[in-house]
Parts: sequence; structure tokens; C-alpha cells
Amino acid sequence: MRFEHRIGIQASADDIWTVLSDLEGWADWNPLYPRAAGVIRIGETLDLDLALPGLPLQTIQPRILDWAPYDHIHWRHTTARGWIQSIRFLEIEELGPTNCIFSNGEIFSGLATRFVVRPQRRAIRAGFESLGEALKARVEQGAGMSARDPQAAAG
Repeated sequence: MRFEHRIGIQASADDIWTVLSDLEGWADWNPLYPRAAGVIRIGETLDLDLALPGLPLQTIQPRILDWAPYDHIHWRHTTARGWIQSIRFLEIEELGPTNCIFSNGEIFSGLATRFVVRPQRRAIRAGFESLGEALKARVEQGAGMSARDPQAAAG
């Protein structure tokens, strides 16, 4: 089962990355993950609060699978005692110097996916849309303007 939301953002990949890679700053703009802590590094575990619309707040600890500055962050999360696994993706596709497509989504697998994830599909879609819209608003307001420095941004 796969969910994805894509949105155009009138900003550079650098500016989007600056906002996206600042996990501590997510509390200022991110409605889906109102609290985030950790380091964007392969193998590291993040500590996130997940706020899907209409559902109770959950704390999750996904593990970073892959990341590339100005391009993407991918993580894996396992829930329901291992009966559900997911790969979460946050991706920046640069179309030009000041315009990009931001994609955020999740691919679910596992025996319990049909019973647990399917009933939450509206909340998941709404959450991904709210994240995309909030990132667009934040970046287009100029909050992400900074020099290209992937190590400073990722920790």
C-alpha cells in the first residue's frame, strides 16, 4: 500500500533542504511531526511525534535508511510488533534554480497492513498534504534561505 503527496514549491532545492533538514525546527511549521529530534545520518534513529489528523498522537522511532543533501531523506519504521513495516520518503526534485517538486509519502507492507493502515488512509493522505502545504508556505516565506552546507544541516 502506497501513499504520496506531491507539491510544487517556488524555491531552490537548497532552501527546501535547509528547512527540511532542521529537525529541531520542525516544531515551528510541521503539523504532521510537531516534535522531531535526532540526526540525519544513515543508521541513526529519529525520535518523532506523529500527529495524523483525527488520530491520537504517537511517538515513533524510525531508522534513517538513506539521505542525500538537497535531495531526499528515507526512513524505515516498524509497528504492530513487526506486522507492519514502512518506508517513508521526503524527496526534493529540482526542476529549475527556483522551483522544485516536493514529494512525501510512505510505502507500507506486512500482514497487518490491510487491517491497520487501510482504515487510516484518509488521515494519512491528509497528514501528507498538510506537511507538503506547510513546507511550501515556510520555504516560500523565505525561512529556508542559507548557504549550501550539508554537514551543518544534517549534523
